[in-house]
Amino acid sequence: MNDPLHDEGDDGALLRELALDQLGAELVKMEGRVFVRFSGWVEAGGLRVPYHLVPAHGVLAKPSKWRKLERDAKARLLSERITAAAVGALNASVEHFVDDIAARCEDVNLDAAVFLGQLAELETSEPASYVFERIGQRLEHAIERAQEERHAARTKQSINLAEYPDSFEVARRMPRKFIALLGPTNSGKTHRAMEALAKAASGVYLAPLRLLALENFERLQQARPHGEALKVSLVTGEERRLAEGGTHVASTVEMLDTRTRVDVAVIDEIQMLADRDRGSAWTAAVCGAPASVVYLVGAPEARRAIEALAARLEIPLEVHLLKRMGPLSMEPSAVRKLRNVQRGDAVIAFSRREVLMWRDMITEMGLSVATVYGNLAPEVRRAQAERFRDGSADVVVATDALAMGLNMPIARIIMTTTVKYNGVEEEEISASLARQIAGRAGRYGVHEAGLVAGYDDDTHEVMRALLKEKIAPLSATGFSVAPSLEHLHRIAAVTGETSLAKLLKRFMHNIDVPDGFFFPRITDEQAERALWLDTLPLSVAEKFMLSLVPVSTKVPSLQRAWEQWAQALAKKRVSKLHTDQGDLQGRNLQEVEDSCRLYSAYAWLSYRAPEYFPSVEVAQSLARAASERVDSILHAQNAAARKKHDKKFR
Repeated sequence: MNDPLHDEGDDGALLRELALDQLGAELVKMEGRVFVRFSGWVEAGGLRVPYHLVPAHGVLAKPSKWRKLERDAKARLLSERITAAAVGALNASVEHFVDDIAARCEDVNLDAAVFLGQLAELETSEPASYVFERIGQRLEHAIERAQEERHAARTKQSINLAEYPDSFEVARRMPRKFIALLGPTNSGKTHRAMEALAKAASGVYLAPLRLLALENFERLQQARPHGEALKVSLVTGEERRLAEGGTHVASTVEMLDTRTRVDVAVIDEIQMLADRDRGSAWTAAVCGAPASVVYLVGAPEARRAIEALAARLEIPLEVHLLKRMGPLSMEPSAVRKLRNVQRGDAVIAFSRREVLMWRDMITEMGLSVATVYGNLAPEVRRAQAERFRDGSADVVVATDALAMGLNMPIARIIMTTTVKYNGVEEEEISASLARQIAGRAGRYGVHEAGLVAGYDDDTHEVMRALLKEKIAPLSATGFSVAPSLEHLHRIAAVTGETSLAKLLKRFMHNIDVPDGFFFPRITDEQAERALWLDTLPLSVAEKFMLSLVPVSTKVPSLQRAWEQWAQALAKKRVSKLHTDQGDLQGRNLQEVEDSCRLYSAYAWLSYRAPEYFPSVEVAQSLARAASERVDSILHAQNAAARKKHDKKFR
């Protein structure tokens, strides 16, 4: 509380006796201090500004000490601190400060009086420099807010998501037709779409996984719709196999070429429109696939979303609902014991560790096992699936990676659990995932009926309930749109911003989203990476590219490699791979798997910045060698467990 001491009598009389009050001085007790405060006014910056401020050496003592001082000692101290020179120095500093604040306010069209009023109003025992700093900070924040509002307004004007479909010029200018083939697993929907694609003079297949792109690349190569082999290219983030004079392309959905017209496009797993992290790739494919006929293939719950998109894009739509070609039913009871696992079963767990544990237990029962989980390279997953298809493996043990692609002659799906880690906590799987996994049981022409069972009674009953549950349709609005480099450059052009984190934030929060039909989305991982990349001297384009490298930040060795690549690019240093880096002997399964992912990530970078990451062929060779090594280790582990079983029962 402000407590002027000159009202207490003796101290006030002392000031008057020394004629110091005529210099505009007063004694104040506040915040545990006794101090001198000068009052006055300045004319600067076109303003007349009053002030009540403490000079640089205005603090005299603590109140307890001040009370104990003799009158003469107080007089000496006051005469030393309250001088015409001190008043002049303070006045000059106030004039300079007012000039500066007034000029800065004029530059950004703010009222300087709002800020300078604090020179007379701010109650503190701190010196004037502290008050200047406080006012300066307040002005900085006001300038930032004003700038933020201007930048937000400019960003909104620069990008209108309602116009998103118009950004795909080739698709926008050509007549297109949508054909939706919707049905459960084993309904033949993909087969019908691929037949139409193979018969077309030109076309593209868009897959959710590199594995599916590879499988359908080979499928198209084997097709002979007009008596001759098709010329097919494979294009994924990490690999390019370009056929001379190619007419067809098998591609991952993110690699869609929106500039080259084709007759037919097949967009697989169309229900991925709802995927939080990757849904934007399907939005882009539906809006931008430059094909006369676009097949939308996937689960029935995508129908409402597809109809909404077709209406928005003003494209005619045919919807075909397909039924499963063979029945799918629950076993009467749970499996309960390992000895009840039999040839043709697929045993499902939800982590790599659990998959390997179940593999070992089943192998020790005398059955050979193929192993499939997400960390495996596509080539390894395919090799493992082929072992099951050709009968050299009796059982497949897999995660839900089996639910997408990998057509295998599975007689029965056995769920070891219905609980899966979602990245934050364990939770029960959705009815749609349960149905997609279960649908892998039964293969038309091999197992006419598919069976599903839980390993234990609880899991069995939960699966029974999940398969009966009605699946909610996908939302018919809020389709994800990821930022493109062009989007970020537009925002940078109107705001002057070069921070990737801030550009992404502006894309998320400031662009125009008139009706929410299309909605901006970035991944949490990209946002986190952007903050680190902003510490490096990289262009917006380079930071954006690095933020998208398909490598897991949760694996320390992969995160280190990514950081090293980014730091090398910042220094404009070339990063090369050498064939001798591929010595995988002595490494365990996890390390070899991670090596495979590292080489694939390097290849991804090679296609986007070949001048700094030139070793694409080496990377692909090393990735193939690592894949073969993983498959060899899995095979050896399987054989060791079988040997253990044989020895046990010899």
